[in-house]
Amino acid sequence: MERLLRKCQIRNQLVRECMAEFLGVYILILFGCGSVAQVTTTQDEKGQYLSINLGFALGVTFGVFVSRGVSGAHLNPAVSLSMCILGRHPWTKLPFYIFFQVFGAFVAAATVGLLYYDAIQMYSGGKLTVTGPTATAGIFSTYPAEYLSVWGGIVDQVIGTAALLLCVLAIGDQRNTSLPDGLQPLLVGGVVLVVGISMGSNSGYALNPARDFGPRLFTYVAGWGADVFRAGGGWWWVPIVAPCVGAVLGTLIYELMIEVHHPPIPSELQSCQKPTEDRTGLELETLEPSC
Repeated sequence: MERLLRKCQIRNQLVRECMAEFLGVYILILFGCGSVAQVTTTQDEKGQYLSINLGFALGVTFGVFVSRGVSGAHLNPAVSLSMCILGRHPWTKLPFYIFFQVFGAFVAAATVGLLYYDAIQMYSGGKLTVTGPTATAGIFSTYPAEYLSVWGGIVDQVIGTAALLLCVLAIGDQRNTSLPDGLQPLLVGGVVLVVGISMGSNSGYALNPARDFGPRLFTYVAGWGADVFRAGGGWWWVPIVAPCVGAVLGTLIYELMIEVHHPPIPSELQSCQKPTEDRTGLELETLEPSC
């Protein structure tokens, strides 16, 4: 078996990272959408709204544990975009990350659909609908509450994702608060939990284009039809665009208000020390601004 596994080993770093992102998102959606399916098809008898919040929070936690050592556990195109803007992730990898994040969400939604196929058929009376008293499309992707306008949904997703990224960056900022390595995924899950508890009723707190679009594609091809894109006044694009805007906003807020103001570490100070010998006055002046 060990010999066989060695033959399956992939050495290409990008391929390994893409597989890690796929699997991390798969775990996230499997537990998250699985919890929604259980609550919906049992009509709140085997779970309630808090169960869904916990399902997604723990899904994120274990998705991070699965993939963080290989890909950094972005699990979210909006997070990947923010890391690229910060210069912590190469732009050339961004499209690959996004594709495999969406693909992982799609496959996970298909798994949940297979797992709960009989329950969905029983609950819906055999009719796969997007709206109405026995709608089941909301098991897989998000839809706005009846009172929510498109503008209100954009604001909802921008604020929620900005809060998510701000807190995630704080958790990972060792110069702000030094945390044990194994505690970070738990705290990231905690952030998702508190966002769901405090901001989930408007539109289901997607916060993640892959989390919403991958499962929505599954429902489109699995029998729910084009209504998954028409419902909510054409809502489908909001959980794609608004989280990206929110992620960039949250990143900028944390960088400008916290991280950029950290005092330099000793190694930075040492690299900025100006030499006093064998330098002309002009050379010394050009060195000084960078320190």
